Amino acid sequence: MAAAERAIRTRLPLVDLVLEVRDARVPASSAFEPLRRRGPLEPDNRRVVVLSKTDLANPSETEKWMAYMKKQGTFPCIAVNSHNRKSIKELLSVVQSRIRDIKHGESNCTGTVLLVGIPNIGKSAIVNSMHQIGRIGAAEKGKLKQAIVSSHPGETRDITGYKVASHPNIYVLDTPGVLSPSFANDDSGPRLALTGAIKVSLLDEYDIAEFLLAVVNSSEEYRKWGNLNQVGDSFSSDNTNTFRSRNQKRQYVSDHNQDFIVKAVRQVLFETISSSKGYLEKEDEFRRLIDRQFVSLREAFKVPTQSSEDICKPVALKLLNLYRTGRLGHYTLDHILDVRQEVVA
Repeated sequence: MAAAERAIRTRLPLVDLVLEVRDARVPASSAFEPLRRRGPLEPDNRRVVVLSKTDLANPSETEKWMAYMKKQGTFPCIAVNSHNRKSIKELLSVVQSRIRDIKHGESNCTGTVLLVGIPNIGKSAIVNSMHQIGRIGAAEKGKLKQAIVSSHPGETRDITGYKVASHPNIYVLDTPGVLSPSFANDDSGPRLALTGAIKVSLLDEYDIAEFLLAVVNSSEEYRKWGNLNQVGDSFSSDNTNTFRSRNQKRQYVSDHNQDFIVKAVRQVLFETISSSKGYLEKEDEFRRLIDRQFVSLREAFKVPTQSSEDICKPVALKLLNLYRTGRLGHYTLDHILDVRQEVVA
């Protein structure tokens, strides 16, 4: 990451526009640290913040973050779902407009855009979609390139250019993710681990899953699952989540993404939270609830009975995967009231 950061910082003064990609679930925690340590010649006034993975975040919280960043007035902000064609077209339109302004309306020129962000933030998925849509409308066609997209952080290792528009010609440089070491010393660590920005091997899966259950138990999302037996799985008709879950089935050998298992998991969470809701203000009750949920989730996930330590890991991994693919609902982990202005800026 140190080498990647040096390469990125070398290019920052040379490009026309910087797209800083943040995860819409953690808009503050996923801020790109090197941009806060920018030099006087680096183009902060030519930065656009892109909130990615909006299909996994709480829509109302995303709107609040958009309004908050607009109020700050430091840089434009746009929310993007890389799996949605209309959303990518809106991003391309913003990029083209900004490049035209920077180039003073010239049509026969070349604009360069640097795409930066922390690991597993969705940069490669965004650049692939921009490249595909941009090349379809380009005056001259060429072979489409594909950036590596993975659910694991650290797959992008080199800086690669992709043409996304003509007149003016616009090239986007996809970069490796860079994570600040400071995450280990503040409360952003659990949030980044939960969203997948930190490799699972660096933290205990059980601890991350405990944090997830604390988030689920403290929210009102579970109320949507109270009538699953009567009306079926209300989330299974979500085209975005269905699309994502199908992709995940090709990546994971387990079958925990099957609809009937997801439904069983939601029912377990609804029943356990509902039965304990009046006592969750007490820390010891909250802890006992999480312990009960792990036991019940083992049955929902159909994990074979083993030693208690062996049970916890597969349950935690399956639960984390369901969260990261949006099948446990939409949660935003950073809240505007919890962050300071300098963290966002």
